[in-house]
Amino acid sequence: MGTPEILSIGEPMAEFCASDVGHLGEVTRFVRGWGGDTSNFIVAVARLGGHAGYICRLGGDSFGKSFLDLWKREGVDASRVSVEPTGFTAVYFISLMGGGGHDFTYYRAGAAASRYTPDDLDHEYLAGAKALHNSGITLAVSESLREASLLAMKETKGKGALVSFDINMRPKLWPTPLAKRSCEEAFSLSDIVFTSMEDVKTLYGIEEPMKAAEKLRSLGVGTVVVKHGGAGCLVSSCGDVFTNPGFKVDVLDTTGSGDAFDGAFVLATLEGWEVRRAASFANAVGALTATGLGAVAPIPTREQALRLMREQGNR
Repeated sequence: MGTPEILSIGEPMAEFCASDVGHLGEVTRFVRGWGGDTSNFIVAVARLGGHAGYICRLGGDSFGKSFLDLWKREGVDASRVSVEPTGFTAVYFISLMGGGGHDFTYYRAGAAASRYTPDDLDHEYLAGAKALHNSGITLAVSESLREASLLAMKETKGKGALVSFDINMRPKLWPTPLAKRSCEEAFSLSDIVFTSMEDVKTLYGIEEPMKAAEKLRSLGVGTVVVKHGGAGCLVSSCGDVFTNPGFKVDVLDTTGSGDAFDGAFVLATLEGWEVRRAASFANAVGALTATGLGAVAPIPTREQALRLMREQGNR
């Protein structure tokens, strides 16, 4: 089997999403699912019809096996996923705060994914990809995974592949100065960078979307996508700057919506879609992902996203 067209690299995490609104210590019922931003991304790519593959290290536990089962069901190539027999897979809990808001509690320190190293990379596999996606969370997990994922970006970029990166800033994971240096190295290797206003405010103190896009473009990024959740996004690409409105849906849980958005945008870009339609498609996918519980289960199919676009103006 050859290399899938779109790859991502990072840390998968077993997910427990509260069934009821309230703080973690107050709720007693949870729905188990799958998370980890770059895993969510690649599942979205596959569910939308893309040829997808994932790169990581899993623990040899039941959660690790459940990820292998998930990727097999979704059609994600996991041939370059290594399993650490005595290691464990990270876990996180989602508390629902109402109105689509959420709070996360993580148990990830020392998980198998953090021990992925540059020596684990399959360079021939990377060379065959048409796109690679990475994130700030992947960079933050450990020094060895950071080095490996940046090397993967460098190699795929050198082969002419499309490289995308989501800042996904998590201040609890690492200090801002290190995050800024590492993300800027990733920017230099990226064709597309996804961000939220919270991300750029943390890194650069910027509070205005246009200025955020200008800052990232000044660092050499060709296409910048500033995500505004349900309000849509701002895109700056090759001199074209525009906003694309969101879609009206009944929001239940926004976990993973941004990751699914990224997957849709990268897939559409690789397929040659016009950038405005790619942004609309990504907004539709992100919106529908927010209508269910957890990061993976609600990700829509391509037809479901296109239907929403038709129903709300085909913009």
